[in-house]
Amino acid sequence: MSAISGVIAPRSVEELAEIVRGADDGLRICAAGTWLDAGHPVQAAHELHLDALRGVRAYVPDDLTISVGAATTLRELDAVTAAHGQWCPLLPWGTDNATVGATIATATSGPFAATLGRPRDLVLGLECVDGHGRILRAGGRVVKNVAGFDLTRLMTGAWGTLGVITDVHLRLRARPAVDETWLLHVADDDAVAAWLGAPLAPLACVPFGMGAQGTAWLVRLGGNAEFVAASRRALFALGRCETRDASEWAIVRAEGGPPPRATHWRWNDLSRRLKTAFDPRQVLNRGLLGELA
Repeated sequence: MSAISGVIAPRSVEELAEIVRGADDGLRICAAGTWLDAGHPVQAAHELHLDALRGVRAYVPDDLTISVGAATTLRELDAVTAAHGQWCPLLPWGTDNATVGATIATATSGPFAATLGRPRDLVLGLECVDGHGRILRAGGRVVKNVAGFDLTRLMTGAWGTLGVITDVHLRLRARPAVDETWLLHVADDDAVAAWLGAPLAPLACVPFGMGAQGTAWLVRLGGNAEFVAASRRALFALGRCETRDASEWAIVRAEGGPPPRATHWRWNDLSRRLKTAFDPRQVLNRGLLGELA
């Protein structure tokens, strides 16, 4: 395996494309550097740092859409949208120091995915540089524009093995008018499961340890006042509840989720053909899919 001997930090998408076109050895894509281990070692001579590709490119609050550079952190994205009473509910496992690009590249969801959407549900389009050094753009900034949607889905979850994501266009939501966090102590987990499939289901509900009454569940309720009041009554009917601070969800996301792994990819005829089409020289994250194992 080649040792990583240097760092390359392009200052623009055009410079990144030139770097990829001229790469003789493998490039290890690195954003915040928190999700580098995907289960297989990467053979690369250089780390490709994308720090310069960050910031808001376009934001139209009335359309509930935003476009950001891939190196923008989830924390930065949240701060910008919060000022307009909006949020992008990616909220993946891990911390808000992770980048938008890495979240999309790994298709990492989190405890809110079932109700608020997974990365593939929230990405309207993206820009990337493939292994040929081509700048590709797919999808668009508005919901009605679905041109190139298949390419968007392909790059979402490809772990940077087919292209380096540079810009992402995201769907936003209005922040809930009422947002509450509760700790539910209940002996009947089946009753909790039934509630999660009901119309008054919470934004999220995850196991949070064991107590004298059985399982403890961390629950987040969100919506308008009428809906949350009805959902709260349904919650209280399940067992004993105590109010908790919303900061508990940061702990859940940081410590409660599985480490990201490229488990949905298999090195087979299809992935081989995709790699040949988008990165025939195997410049990008070589070995991450297990093709060198």
